[in-house]
Amino acid sequence: MLAIRLPRILQAKQNLLRGSSLARDVRKGYIAVYVGEEEKKRFVIPLSYLNQPSFQELLSKAEEEFGFDHPMGGLTIPCREDIFLDLTSRLDAS
Repeated sequence: MLAIRLPRILQAKQNLLRGSSLARDVRKGYIAVYVGEEEKKRFVIPLSYLNQPSFQELLSKAEEEFGFDHPMGGLTIPCREDIFLDLTSRLDAS
């Protein structure tokens, strides 16, 4: 399943880098994501997170909710910010 999603996500990142001035502040090896249920907050995360099973669960939710038409123009993850921060802090620690 990762083999199918990763190229799509990388393609989405390339589209972001071409079309968005906000994407210019994202270093190589990172991707900007928008997180939140109501109000979305922007985070810049390492691409390596995309390989983690726990993060892939969030990507599956995003795919179910938004497909590949993300309202913020970037990858949007529909979960509470505190849950996202908890997950990313665990991924940082590993």
